[in-house]
Amino acid sequence: MDYFLTEEQQMIKEIAARIAREKIKPVALKYDEEGIFPRDIVKILADSDLCGVYIEEEYGGFGGGIFEMALVVEELSKACGGIALSFAGTGLGAFPIILFGTEEQKQKFLPDIAAGTKLAAFGLTEANAGSDAAGIQTTAVLDGDEYILNGTKQWITNGGEADVYTVIACTNREKGARGFSAFIVEKGTPGFSFGKKENKMGIRASVTSELVFEDCRIPKENLLYREGMGFIVAMKTLDRTRPGVAAQALGIAQGALDEALKYSQEREQFGKSISSFQAVQHMLADMAIQIEAARALVYQTCRYIDSGAKVFSKESAMSKVFASDTAMKVTIDAVQVMGGYGYMKEYPVEKMMRDAKITQIYEGTNQIQRNVIALEMIKELKGK
Repeated sequence: MDYFLTEEQQMIKEIAARIAREKIKPVALKYDEEGIFPRDIVKILADSDLCGVYIEEEYGGFGGGIFEMALVVEELSKACGGIALSFAGTGLGAFPIILFGTEEQKQKFLPDIAAGTKLAAFGLTEANAGSDAAGIQTTAVLDGDEYILNGTKQWITNGGEADVYTVIACTNREKGARGFSAFIVEKGTPGFSFGKKENKMGIRASVTSELVFEDCRIPKENLLYREGMGFIVAMKTLDRTRPGVAAQALGIAQGALDEALKYSQEREQFGKSISSFQAVQHMLADMAIQIEAARALVYQTCRYIDSGAKVFSKESAMSKVFASDTAMKVTIDAVQVMGGYGYMKEYPVEKMMRDAKITQIYEGTNQIQRNVIALEMIKELKGK
């Protein structure tokens, strides 16, 4: 399918694909098994000028948007969804600054992120605040010219590896979700430390850990937007970045299909390749149909967001749900096509199946996203 990419977009896609093929694929299994954070791959992405594809040119970026980010995430995820997260997770941490930062905040933080010399992370989830983001317990209290943060964030992508963190904390408990605020916290700030590194089923080359704030003082200039707007900052950020999760799922699914298709032509049973059997052909065909449909939805959603659309919660949720459900089904089918070999760790589809699962869970479970989609549809109907 020709998606009519510009020359610049095609170049971005080709560079990312080459890095995935030549640098990521050879180490994906090792990094997964040993839980190695891909600092070397981050350096390669930085040297290739990919880290800032979604950041404005005036802050050292390429000047693209969500679509360019999704192109990179998709290509990297074909080789390893976990390694791709070092890039995608940084985008999630950077977008609150891109969307709501002051000029001074953007000048201070975005150039290093665009250059790939600093990574970012997003601190929203807590032990009792997952799907119910309004359950946040981390607090921020203004004391003179500083805010004092106390609390713990859980399951934070790039936690401990990132240099810049955008964190949602409660500044006024009485106002509920309207009492949340967003802050920028730098690694190395006194009172800011990291808890345990999680031992995960998949995306094991990505670090997931706790953020711990114990009387952590940050300057009030690190407040993002305004006090009481933290929930808005978080939701607007996630609406914009969910297509990145969809692109990750899309890449994982495509990588699994590529492996299954190749194997089906090499594996012989009953004197001929298994790709000649109709049962296998139908599985491969269905996998390809689902992936192409997901790609069309993800790409169009990204373009819609980048066009300047004001409201896209429904479309963002749709792309995330459809692509991640597709990734789960396709990777399961890829393992089935490859049979016993697909179940073995020396073949990549076993890992792809494990990696795919998280795309149905993080940045809002698919069950919650279906709620969002339905509520937006109801709201649209009432508005007519």
